[in-house]
Amino acid sequence: MEIRVETPRPHIALVTIANEPRRNAMNRAMLADLAALWDRLDADAGCRCVVLTGAGEKAFSAGADISGDLSAGADTARTINRALLKDTPFSKPIVAAVNGDCVGGGLELLLSTDIRAAVSEARFGLPEVRWSIYPFGGATVKLTHQIGHVHAMDLLLTGRLVDAGFAVRIGLVNAIVERATLMDWALDTAAMIAANSPSAVQAVKTQISASIAEYAKSREALEQELGDRVRAGPHFAEGIAAFREKRKPDYR
Repeated sequence: MEIRVETPRPHIALVTIANEPRRNAMNRAMLADLAALWDRLDADAGCRCVVLTGAGEKAFSAGADISGDLSAGADTARTINRALLKDTPFSKPIVAAVNGDCVGGGLELLLSTDIRAAVSEARFGLPEVRWSIYPFGGATVKLTHQIGHVHAMDLLLTGRLVDAGFAVRIGLVNAIVERATLMDWALDTAAMIAANSPSAVQAVKTQISASIAEYAKSREALEQELGDRVRAGPHFAEGIAAFREKRKPDYR
């Protein structure tokens, strides 16, 4: 279980979420490592673009690993927010190579990337409401801006998974790319960005990233209140138990 970092080409950082046995779900330690990594890459003058992907062929990321610690205090929220680039600016463009399923917090992390391609087998979704979990990672404040109200509410309220073709049609990803060429596509796209003026590219990215972060920050108090309300409600324990027992929850 780790966040891998490589430099496959000049000025490009390849970040890989690696926890294949759990479909690249991220535990608290991985989220803390990812949060710290964004800080390092943001300050690294040699990094001009980031490529983000998951290990293996099954998943980009299944989001947070809810088999472990489920506490959600303010300190934890700050770490998760930075790991998912929810409410703090980031100056380097991020190209996402979606190598498999992208759900929950994995999809919320995807919302902080800038150019995205997926393999045809990839599925996308926000199943949190199925398990009585509030989607803390930014979907409720970013998704409507990126794909529009009706598509965002479809994913947020039904919890269903959609295929890559649907994701392209609603603008969640740019394109579907063959698995054999996905990483070449991502690195070529990143190289095209890295060849441009770093100061100009990072100014553009910072302006857009800062405006999104400012809006997300303005909603954070309500996010925390709503998340705490769901966790303290009558359905949370049943939802988590059903997830862990791989059964349908009973919310009667």
